[in-house]
Parts: sequence; C-alpha cells; structure tokens
Amino acid sequence: MSPKYNLCVYCGSGEGRNPAYVEAARELGQALAEDGIGLVYGGGSLGLMGELARATLAAGGHVTGIIPEFLVVRERMLADVNELIVTANMHERKMTMFERSDGFVALPGGIGTLEELVEITTWAQLDRHNKPIILCNINAYWEPLVTLFDHMRDEKFIRPELEFKMDVVKSAADIIPAFRHRQSTSRGKVPLEPVRKTL
Repeated sequence: MSPKYNLCVYCGSGEGRNPAYVEAARELGQALAEDGIGLVYGGGSLGLMGELARATLAAGGHVTGIIPEFLVVRERMLADVNELIVTANMHERKMTMFERSDGFVALPGGIGTLEELVEITTWAQLDRHNKPIILCNINAYWEPLVTLFDHMRDEKFIRPELEFKMDVVKSAADIIPAFRHRQSTSRGKVPLEPVRKTL
C-alpha cells in the first residue's frame, strides 16, 4: 500500500568525509518509516542514497527509486525497493521525482545534489509549486550555500518578488517536523519567507 505522503530526498552517491552524514541518512530513513512517509530518491545503492534507502526499508518503510537508464550500473541501482522506475534521461527522472513527491529534502551531497536542490527551489521561486523544501545543514555542511543566498539577497538578485521558502534545519530529527509544519501552512496562501540561517 502506497503511503499518503512522500518526501523526495536528494543526497550524495558517496558517503562524504564526516560519519555524521551517514548517521543522518540512516536516522532519516528510520524516521520516515516510523512516520509512515514514503521515500522518493535517486535509486542508487551507493553512498548516502543507499544508506537512506536501506534504513527506510529495514524499518518497514516504502521506498520509490527513480534512476535514469545510464546510471543503472554506475550507481548500482538498488533493486530491493518497493517501486523502481527507470527513466530515459535525467530530465524525466527529475520530473518524475517532482510528480511523486509532496516535499523535498537535501542532505549533504555533491554537484548533482546541489543542482537538484537549486532547480526545485527555482521552480518554487517561479510559482511552479508550493511544496516544502528543507535543507538539512548537518555539521554546517550547507552553510556556504546559505551564505551565498544571503549574498544574492544583499546584491538584489533575490528580490522580494523572487523570494522563496526554504527551511534550514540542523539535524535529521528536525526534518519531518519541518515538513509537517510547512505542509500545514502551504495549503493556503502564506507569506514567502527568506532562508533562515541556523548558525
């Protein structure tokens, strides 16, 4: 049975240098399962992606993996998920992830994670969706990006009419409460808020 809500999680296909990143991925996976929220993710078995998906499955949660055909071998597609979708290309993958999800989370990751986060935030900035976006700033990993957003705002490239909503949280434990709160307020027309720095 498919869950009522699904969170799309962007994260690295590597584990990163800090063990806290893997711990956060595992913690989030277990929390999603315990809360009955499905995981939508990039379909790989490596790095944080694999840790997240396996933790969700181990706790009895529902996992949808979405991976483009050319990455099936490269990212070692995880076949043990509840639903597996192989797309023709990256564009189809990202659109499918968007359509299947009720909110978006970025754990630590590389260029691909950053690109996915920025694109989904741009769509929100252009009023293409009003789904929650949550940046998980484990050990201040994303702090340079939050600072860059502030710089863009100071330099008037993010202007009031182009403001966007994004919650910045410090730990995996904060993700689901932030999602639930944002979900409850985004059903109606709510004021746009700038990124809130956590440090």
